[in-house]
This record gives sequence, C-alpha cells and structure tokens, in this order.
Amino acid sequence: TDEQYCPEHKKFVMDKYNQFNRDTKKKYGNNWRRIRALYVKQHPLCERCLKEGRITPVDEVHHILPVRQGGSNAFSNLMSLCHSCHEKVHQEMGDRPRGGANPKK
Repeated sequence: TDEQYCPEHKKFVMDKYNQFNRDTKKKYGNNWRRIRALYVKQHPLCERCLKEGRITPVDEVHHILPVRQGGSNAFSNLMSLCHSCHEKVHQEMGDRPRGGANPKK
C-alpha cells in the first residue's frame, strides 16, 4: 500500500479512532467551525511539518491546551496539523495509544 494502512485495516483504525474522537458537532458547534475555517485560511499548512522543512496541507486544527482542560479557541491556542502530526501530538500527550490502534495484520 502507498498509505499507512491497507483499505481493510484503515477502516479498523478509523473506527477505533472515532471511538475516542469527540463529536465535534455537539461539543464545538457552528462557532468552532467558523473559527477553524478562518484559522485554516490563515494557516493552510501543517505547522510541525513546516518546522521540519516539509510542505503538508492541514487536516486538523489542534487545541494546544485542550478545551476540557480550560483551553480556548483563541488563535494563540490553535495549531494547524496534518493527520500524522496530530496523531504524534496526542501520543506525546499520552491520550492516544501509540500507532493509533493495534490493527491485526
């Protein structure tokens, strides 16, 4: 495969990810979607990749200090990340298992 997972395991991994993923429509709402769209417009590339000299389009807007821990939607608390870097950030924070899920290969 050219991607991280084959189609069969990609579905397994995404189902596992969604099990832990927050329902953004309920938790964040329209206000978040507007803020996110504006942030992506101003920061269209993954900020971690840029620091390492790579050009990667943004997939996720990450709260540096999570909302559940008192973080806000202020631009100073946000960062644009590709999916890979977003996973790495959460692994570093310790709130996601290493490698996403453990797909059976």
